[in-house]
Amino acid sequence: MAKQPDSDSFLDMFSRFGRDLKVPNVEAILAHHRKNLEALERSARAGAAGATSLLSRQREVLQDTLREVSDMAQSYKAPGNPQELMTKQAEFARKSFEAALKNAGEVAELVKKSGTESIEILRSRIKEAMEEIRSGYDKK
Repeated sequence: MAKQPDSDSFLDMFSRFGRDLKVPNVEAILAHHRKNLEALERSARAGAAGATSLLSRQREVLQDTLREVSDMAQSYKAPGNPQELMTKQAEFARKSFEAALKNAGEVAELVKKSGTESIEILRSRIKEAMEEIRSGYDKK
């Protein structure tokens, strides 16, 4: 699939779509909804940036985990007795569990931050639109 240039905005895409479908007055319609489309675009970009951050962090976590497992495997020496073996296995399990909890917390925080930022952009635009509507009624 061909990648679209990053400079294409929602307005450009809707405008092109409207012209392709020969929608009358598409530019006037877009001008009327410009602020809404711009807010939607900012929200989508914030969500995409959050997804990128999330994927990057998950890749880092996976690399760190694989490195730790590899280091452990390379430094592994068969213990002389079963008690030492159990101690080493328990220590590895504890470290793995703690790392998994920490990483899950970081991922959850990234998801929350991304979602909050994206929703806040839309919430702000809805508030502005409601104020615009109120001021329009007050003038009449």
